[in-house]
Amino acid sequence: MPDRPEKTRALRAKPAPYENRAPRRPKQDLPKTSAVTPQSSKRQNLTLYDKVQILDFIDKNPGIAQHRICEHFANRPQGALIFTQATVSRITRDRNQLLDRAESNPNALSSKRPRVVTRPDVERALYLWVQHLNGELGETASGPMLEAKRLEFEKAFNVQEEERLTGRG
Repeated sequence: MPDRPEKTRALRAKPAPYENRAPRRPKQDLPKTSAVTPQSSKRQNLTLYDKVQILDFIDKNPGIAQHRICEHFANRPQGALIFTQATVSRITRDRNQLLDRAESNPNALSSKRPRVVTRPDVERALYLWVQHLNGELGETASGPMLEAKRLEFEKAFNVQEEERLTGRG
């Protein structure tokens, strides 16, 4: 082998020690929101938490015009929520369903769309199986495991073929 001259690389700066790095923000225990910085004017799909906040604001300010509600939330210092007057109308129309959904499942506050369950009995059996798997056995269920177990439960509960789920959902 012929001798090659060694290439020299530029020295890299050493990384800063961990204690000198900027501290992480503490994790908040609040539901997700669609709030954006006030400079952004792009409309967002609102989470259930955002919709409940709008309903609370309407309750505290009876008789306020719907376009004023939009302006109030668009100019909030803690983060703007950009939506239209039609959205306020839809939220007030669906008030009972939104509040029922928020009360029945507090974890749904971070979701933007309602979760549809076609077979509550199969859903409950899957939930209990995952709890058993995580708690007593210390394992985590993967997607293919959930699909196979769902199929087992559908057979066990005599779910009609046309009612069975076929996708990965």
